[in-house]
Amino acid sequence: MMSQLKETPIEDKVYAIQQGNKFLQNELLRTYQPFIAKCVSEVCKRYIDPKRDDEFSIGLSAFNEAIFSYVPNKGSSFLSFAKLVIKRKVIDYIRYQQKRTASLSLDETYDEEQMENSLEIAAVQEKYQMEIDAQNRKEEILEFKEKLKLYKLSLVELTEVSPKHRDARESAVKTARILFNDPILREYVYRKKKLPIKDLVKKVDVSKKTLERNRKFILAMFIVLSEDYIYLKEYLKGVGQ
Repeated sequence: MMSQLKETPIEDKVYAIQQGNKFLQNELLRTYQPFIAKCVSEVCKRYIDPKRDDEFSIGLSAFNEAIFSYVPNKGSSFLSFAKLVIKRKVIDYIRYQQKRTASLSLDETYDEEQMENSLEIAAVQEKYQMEIDAQNRKEEILEFKEKLKLYKLSLVELTEVSPKHRDARESAVKTARILFNDPILREYVYRKKKLPIKDLVKKVDVSKKTLERNRKFILAMFIVLSEDYIYLKEYLKGVGQ
């Protein structure tokens, strides 16, 4: 039976677990512990001991969460999706711990030497967080580039076709949001990897010609909205809403 499990594509195993296969769930969580530790280690930039480090527990929990939130028809492989979920959860945990430490520090009384040390520690933590963000932003962009390929797009091409005027960009992002929030149109894009121009033009306040001109940019924004991107979504906050 074990040999059959190894031969089964992981996406099929995930589907079986989503249907209630507890044995397979435990097997997957055990088998992929090295993968989880590697993902967590990339965020923390140090060796992660599964038996001692709290960050590993966060990663393990995130991997389990990824199993039940994975949607195969979105185009990503399960492991690519799980990697993003793990890293997002670990980053959230690190940020929470840093805020908690800072909050506790405010409640303590420092002498001058302690204050200097605390400021040094805060500076190191800030630098460390910036390094983590830079590394994970880079990895997220690489993931985005791979996703663009599924839609026959590239990052270089995207910079060339992006609307130059702010109003046009706002309108395109708004269109992408409408597209993503419509279950039928969203499924069409996942399946066909293109815009449903004919149906979409009925739901937006722009012409068919404008949709066709901004097709690639709208698709790219749709991808950002539909994936678990932490940093790229920051650029879309408040845009097109």
